Order: sequence, then C-alpha cells, then structure tokens
Amino acid sequence: MDIRFDGRVAIVTGAGAGLGRCHALGLAARGAKVVVNDLGPGGAPSDSAKAVAAEIKAAGGEAIAHGADVSNAAQVADMVRVAEAAWGKIDILVNNAGILRDKTFAKMELADFQKVIDVHLMGSAICAKAVWNGMRERNYGRIVFTSSSSGLYGNFGQANYGAAKAAMVGLMNVLHLEGAKNDIRVNTLAPTARTQMTENLLPPDAAELLAPEAVTPGLLYLVSENAPSRVILGAGAGVFAVTHIEESPGVYLAPEERTPETIAARFAEISDREAARPLDNAFGQTFKFTSLAARGRGVEL
Repeated sequence: MDIRFDGRVAIVTGAGAGLGRCHALGLAARGAKVVVNDLGPGGAPSDSAKAVAAEIKAAGGEAIAHGADVSNAAQVADMVRVAEAAWGKIDILVNNAGILRDKTFAKMELADFQKVIDVHLMGSAICAKAVWNGMRERNYGRIVFTSSSSGLYGNFGQANYGAAKAAMVGLMNVLHLEGAKNDIRVNTLAPTARTQMTENLLPPDAAELLAPEAVTPGLLYLVSENAPSRVILGAGAGVFAVTHIEESPGVYLAPEERTPETIAARFAEISDREAARPLDNAFGQTFKFTSLAARGRGVEL
C-alpha cells in the first residue's frame, strides 16, 4: 500500500536546503500540506524557504514559508499559529534544523557549546512542545528528532554537536512513553548526507554517494500512518539501519564482593552482550536490578 499524507499538515524545520528541503518536498509530493521553516533575516522566512514553498505550490501542493528561529519559543508559537490558522491542525513535526560549531573540546568556547545545544536540543524541544497539546487533543501525531552518528558513536571535534544529538534519543524515549496513549509516535532519524553543513567534511567520492534524497524515504516512513515508535533509524547513501540500545543481563555481587577489584575481575561477564536486551523504560532497569539482588539473597520478588 502506498504511503500517503493526504489531509495531513507537516512542519519541517531547517527546510530551506539539504535534508530539510528533501523532506518537505517528499511530504508534499505525497499529499501533505507543509510549513517550510528556515530562518531568515529579522525572523522572516529565508529566500530558500520561499523557494521551496514555491516549488511545492508549482507542483500542485500547498505550502507556507516561515522564518521562525527554532530556539525562540515566541517565534515557534507564531509558526504553529500560522499553520493552524491556515489548515486547522498539525499532524507531523520534523525537527531538522541545525548548526555546526566544530572545534576540539580544548579549544571550544562554551558559548559555541551553548549555541549548538540551544538550536538542536532546545529547538527540538520547543517545537515539540508547541505542537504537543494539539496532537494530544486530536489523538494523532508523528514527531521525528534528528540525531547523528556523532551523537550515537562520537566524532572528533564535535563535543557540542554530539551531546545535542545524543540528547535527541533521550527526548524521544520519554515522549514515546508520554504520547503512546494519544497515538503520538516519536522516532529519531540519524542521517548522513551531503548538505551545506557537511560538504566540507566529506571526501568527494563519499559526497557523491550521500545525496540527501537518499535519506528522505526513511523519514517518510517514520512519520507515516503506520509508523513505528521509539526507533533510531540510520540512513545514508540509500542504506538504512536501526540502532538498538540494549543492556547486558547484569551480575549480582554479594555485599562482601562489592569491590572495584571484583568488578574488574568479572567485567567480561558483566559486560556480556550475547544476552543483552532493550529495556522498555527506566524502571525496567530498576526492577531488573532489584529482582537480581533479591534472587541473589534467595528471595523472589
């Protein structure tokens, strides 16, 4: 069955170029009405946002360009107000806007650390908060946060970016739990693509393969009617993969064994990945640990 977005309203942040542009065009091509967000001078939409909106309209779709700074709650609230005034609701939020301020941690100014956190983490939270109550009231919502392999696995010179991108996963995990009863599905996309942010970081041969258009099909799935929830989907060069966060079964140590020397001696067992499993929520770990501890004392909880 074809995945369509007829009757759906989407906001795509950072949609003036690169991945955001491809996401906006992809949603519109399948029927969505799209707010093309990209920061321009003085809070006006950028020329590139206007161009993307015009491209959507020229193809027979509906689009609005908006210049909200995602880290500014008042501007984001205005973007949501404009979208709801035009189309009555917001069904889909794609948090894509981002910046880079790369330097080694030793040389990085804290202002640059803060700025990247403000745009990626706070910007994503502000946008999600702005649409959250409406999605709850309508019992429908699809939200995607944009992470990165830099956040999931680390990358030299990107302490600020990596911290912000790792935070996307934590935000997704909680909103997945809080939104489940209202059919708000929350996922994370971890793309790698040739964009304005990355073009100087990639060798030419790799850049040729990493067209942003190769990522967008994954995004469209994550915001579809039958989307999963709490998935970290990696995408790049036409390759798609899922990152799993799992925990080893755990080893109970009796009080007399609880020394760093014992942990060192048994660390291979403690860190065994063969039987690692994901946990549903934070209390899943608490219950597992207390159950293991009780069993170690000869008691069943």
